Amino acid sequence: MATEGGKSFARRDKLLEIESKVRAWWDEKDVFKAEPAENHLNQVKNSLGTFRHAFSLSKLEFAAAYHRLRGANVLLPFAFHCTGMPIKASADKLAREIQQFGNPPTFPHEVVEEEPNPKEESDPNEGDNVVPDKFKGKKSKAASKSSGQMFQWEIMRSFGLSDSEISKFQNPYEWLKFFPPLAVEDLKAFGLGCDWRRSFVTTDMNPFFDSFVQWQMRKLKSLGKIVKDMRYTIYSPLDGQPCADHDRATGEGVQPQEYTIIKMEVVSPFPAKMRVLEGKKVFLAAATLRPETMYGQTNCWVLPDGKYGAFEINDTDVFILTERAALNLAYQKLSRVPEKPTCLVELTGYDLIGLPVKSPLSFNEIIYALPMLTILTDKGTGIVTSVPSDAPDDYMALQDLKAKPAFRAKFGVKDEWVLPFEIVSIIDIPEYGDRAAEKVCLDLRIKSQNEKDKLAEAKRLVYLRGFTEGTMIVGEYAGRRVQEAKPLLRTKLIETGQAIIYSEPEKKVMSRSGDECVVALTDQWYITYGEPEWKKLSEECLSNMNLYSDETRHGFEHTLGWLNQWACSRSFGLGTRIPWDEEFLVESLSDSTIYMAYYTVAHLLQNGDIADLVQPAQMTDEVWEFLFCGGSYPKSSNIPAATLNKMKQEFEYWYPVWKGPYPEPFDICIYNHTAIMSKDHWPRGFRCNGHIMLNSEKMSKSTGNFRTLRQAIEEFSADATRFSLADAGDGVDDANFVFETANTAILRLTKEIAWMEEILAAESSLRTGPPSTYADRVFENEINIAVKMTEKNYRDYMFREALKTGFYDLQTARDEYRFSCGSGGMNRDLVWRFMDVQTRLITPVCPHYAEFVWRELLKKDGFVIKAGWPSAGSPDLKLKSANICRIPLAPVTSLSEDKLKGLIYVNEKFEGWQAECLQILQSKFDSNARTFASDGEIMKALQESTVGQAADFKKIQKQCMPFLRFKKDEAIKIGVQALDLKLPFGEIDVLKENLDLIKRQLGLEEVEVLSFTDSDASAKAGTHASLLNQNPPSPGNPTAIFLPSDGVLKASKRTDYISVD
Repeated sequence: MATEGGKSFARRDKLLEIESKVRAWWDEKDVFKAEPAENHLNQVKNSLGTFRHAFSLSKLEFAAAYHRLRGANVLLPFAFHCTGMPIKASADKLAREIQQFGNPPTFPHEVVEEEPNPKEESDPNEGDNVVPDKFKGKKSKAASKSSGQMFQWEIMRSFGLSDSEISKFQNPYEWLKFFPPLAVEDLKAFGLGCDWRRSFVTTDMNPFFDSFVQWQMRKLKSLGKIVKDMRYTIYSPLDGQPCADHDRATGEGVQPQEYTIIKMEVVSPFPAKMRVLEGKKVFLAAATLRPETMYGQTNCWVLPDGKYGAFEINDTDVFILTERAALNLAYQKLSRVPEKPTCLVELTGYDLIGLPVKSPLSFNEIIYALPMLTILTDKGTGIVTSVPSDAPDDYMALQDLKAKPAFRAKFGVKDEWVLPFEIVSIIDIPEYGDRAAEKVCLDLRIKSQNEKDKLAEAKRLVYLRGFTEGTMIVGEYAGRRVQEAKPLLRTKLIETGQAIIYSEPEKKVMSRSGDECVVALTDQWYITYGEPEWKKLSEECLSNMNLYSDETRHGFEHTLGWLNQWACSRSFGLGTRIPWDEEFLVESLSDSTIYMAYYTVAHLLQNGDIADLVQPAQMTDEVWEFLFCGGSYPKSSNIPAATLNKMKQEFEYWYPVWKGPYPEPFDICIYNHTAIMSKDHWPRGFRCNGHIMLNSEKMSKSTGNFRTLRQAIEEFSADATRFSLADAGDGVDDANFVFETANTAILRLTKEIAWMEEILAAESSLRTGPPSTYADRVFENEINIAVKMTEKNYRDYMFREALKTGFYDLQTARDEYRFSCGSGGMNRDLVWRFMDVQTRLITPVCPHYAEFVWRELLKKDGFVIKAGWPSAGSPDLKLKSANICRIPLAPVTSLSEDKLKGLIYVNEKFEGWQAECLQILQSKFDSNARTFASDGEIMKALQESTVGQAADFKKIQKQCMPFLRFKKDEAIKIGVQALDLKLPFGEIDVLKENLDLIKRQLGLEEVEVLSFTDSDASAKAGTHASLLNQNPPSPGNPTAIFLPSDGVLKASKRTDYISVD
């Protein structure tokens, strides 16, 4: 028995032992091998994508396992997408460490251990210790004091590699040989139902896949979908290539933000610190998004403490701006030395205050650089234009300088640089006039430039209105709308050399190599996403897809709306060479948009029966066209016709329908399918999910809140891990893997095995014959409900709900049935049916457990993973309603006598104000949509009813409102029957049939069920009849009064409920 800290993990180890045994059974029969069936039309196909995370993978696995269980012919493949820069970057990093520190390297630090968090989770092993919930890792002192990153050599050691093995990983292709087999072992341990014959790695290491990608690229180019162009793109200087979303450590989704740099020429003579610039044209380079407002400039702004520099743009021009902005310009071909900004002199904002400049379009011939304390130097250039007529920030900053002599003196600002300059009206905005900034600041009572929240609100109010409704009142475009004049003025400024285009990332972007990205103007190959006709086809495809949620659909539609030219070439990393320009590699997303098609033939090309018959060179474009695009038979090919037809059959069989969770860029996948394949082969559905947290915290190696799949399996077992993944969540919001849930799964699964073993050992004691009692009928109905509800939940990819209805609820029904049967015992046939059904329903989530129960305990033939969905009759809703009948025990005296008598009073029909409320709700309910009219309309009907006209309505109203709310919620949940005046079953009959259960639950000697409307029955309560008026029964809510056998009441009060199922 495994122990840790002196305590055993017997329950977990039992599951691990079961899992090992079951996987051997599966391997022996190759149960996940997927071949085309003869009867094509009767099959359900799932051709599904690869996944990088166990959570996303689990959604795919559960869906595939559900369809396999139902009898579908399921293909679940898994491959390794190695294209891109991460592996190459890691290999190069390792090589640099060896070069710098030796082989094996001697690093200049000690290695210290991080202590694990001692917090423990609940114990599934009856008091046994649980592994701490924090990952125990090593980090060097040097690393912890710097970037926090470990040396690559240390990372490799953490994988269990010896120093003698590590150096070979300087070759990036060694990574592709070493790590995929380890991942396969982990995924097999997870129980992934994968056809591993179809597994492959990408990049040119796989010549067949390499040929497949080259064919795609040539086809897109022949269709005019790939062009070479100059474009602004997020770029990693360290990697020397564009940095797409998947190459980024932070900044996913960030796009280039385009500005107009206004060239404000500094007037000579220059101050002493800038005399090195004499003979050059020197400009303060101010980045703006609103070039149309330049007519209203009164000054420009600099950050006093900001760090600036004078950077050479070409042989004659010098821009004063921040170094960050200069670096972006250098990659946009605006630096004397390409990609390397050259600074002639370093400056601070204090050096710039008071500089006189001539600025384009300004009505003031000379304006001055003045201090502003709120400038951000991580956006724009650090130089800001000032238009106080239309910019609230500019207005308040200028007013502060004008009104506060001490403020001017603090920064050495002379009066003549500020006081003579008045607001210049340039744009008229409805409701705000031609001095919008001044008006909005007065309206919001803003007193200072430091009131950031109010100023943000002021900008929100005037900027959008100014653009959409403002009219120019000055300049050559006076009388035209701002949105018309803006592009015209911008073009003129650029064409006349008074401004330039400048771009930078919208937000900070860090590459996986660790450098901050810039925006570069690059000449490279692009795929023309966004082209109108192509976009129209993609929108058609999307409109016919099942996306499982409106939120997902809106996200797709939004992305299709903005997605345009996509850089598809890279100069660094692993992958496939651009076939017509081998200097470049195919970018790592561009080679993985229709790769699902390759799964259908991978096993035949790489390791199948025909693998020796086909060479990569034989896979010509003509062959790929024949296989995947309905092309004509490749007569020039020397591949045997039978081989070609076999591959084509595989594709045609598996590919028409595929759906599932899929993490790659969906919209790019849609685009490429619509360009390359026929409509019959367009994707039919995507199921998306969010990220996953561990114990409600972000998963992070640096904090220790981290698990690999292997670690989770070793700590919890595969099935308990899968159980917790299913329970983590199903929507697009972030899910939460809770260790407590995994530990609970260990306990519940092992206890269920023990219960079944106990039941089977004592099978002869079970009641035989057909189900006959009320408890039998209720339990049988609960099984039917579980089958139907769980089927729907699996079908809708709602796996947490499937776990609830197919396991939790079903076990609760079993436990209640066991109690309800009492001494009469459970029915043998029902117990066997329960064990069969529960085993099948949990199979997609916990297949090892289910397979063990199926074969070892239930002694069934075959494999449960292919056993078929359990059959079930239609649920009896009346019986379900009766089953949830609960008896509230009225607040009466609780007695100490051993022998008690219970009087249960039932009212089978709503009467009085309750009946009136229900009739109103019936008239205001749309049974198809399950919606009600407005609360106001319902209240009006209530006020006009006989109840509303009664003299004591105000008193009754206090009871009506909660009753109306309760019944509305119930009707929305279960339908219009919730508004019936009577229950769909005889309540008195149900209670009488369950008298023995009621006696046992309440410990009563005698129980009598009575009608509340029977005056003779009420008399039996004697002096306690008043309690019935205080707590009158209603349909589904009987009232009980307990009396001692001698009829004498004693001591304290109590309130309780019983269930009659």
